[in-house]
Amino acid sequence: MLSIPSVSVCLPVYNGERFLAETVRSVLDQTYRDFELVVLDNGSTDQSGQIAASFGDPRIRLEHNRETLPQAENWNRIVELARGPLVKVVCADDLLHPRCLELQVGPMDSDPGLAVVAARRHMIDEQSRVIVPRRGLKGLVGVHTGVEVARRVVRSGANPIGESNNVLFRRDDFFTVGGWKTDRSNVMDIDLWLRLLQLGDFLGLPETLAAFRIASDSISSHSDETLYAQQRMLIEEIGDSPYFQVRSVDLAVGRMLAPAGRARRRALYTLSKVASRKAA
Repeated sequence: MLSIPSVSVCLPVYNGERFLAETVRSVLDQTYRDFELVVLDNGSTDQSGQIAASFGDPRIRLEHNRETLPQAENWNRIVELARGPLVKVVCADDLLHPRCLELQVGPMDSDPGLAVVAARRHMIDEQSRVIVPRRGLKGLVGVHTGVEVARRVVRSGANPIGESNNVLFRRDDFFTVGGWKTDRSNVMDIDLWLRLLQLGDFLGLPETLAAFRIASDSISSHSDETLYAQQRMLIEEIGDSPYFQVRSVDLAVGRMLAPAGRARRRALYTLSKVASRKAA
């Protein structure tokens, strides 16, 4: 019987052959070695499955869906397949720094009161060049309660914590709070982080330990209107939560800053597209 790894790195992929090999290598190159890499091929019609299988690394477990699932359902399934008590979900075009697991697992192991550990991340273009360095966690480095984090999230009008690849969480907590919600696919990450933070504290690391790719054909690049609407909805929802005790001033600032966050996001995708055209 296979031993249970300390960490499950979950890599859901659908037609991700363009960047998948680079992503898998960034996971396998971790200095922390006690992990499994679960790759879930969500009915891809390209070479994604073959690319994942080609590495021949015993830490890779390749799973397949019989039919293509919506993103949230697929991500819930891959966490169900995970065996480790700690989980990180990495998209098939993003990257991890070699010390990502090393620096995130240690605090989680030593402090059972932590529910979420996050790090800063680079924004990279389609050629893996950094276009915005050390992004995220403004005002969130160090240990913070869920209430403190929620107020910071509301005031930002966006997602100051980041995406799944720069976050580590506990598998049991994930199921306790209900996993990824299928009705808010564009704010899945920040929605989950806030629900997890009702079970424990947050640790923001100052290091940059991941890279989020701004690609022209990514899901995020085609859903600006929906993303903006769901972010505004989530801000209002957090503001109404009796648990998080968000102040009226936090909510007012968040409403004011939300359009600026949207403009920054649009600028990132424009910058990536320009850089890709120049490279071509």
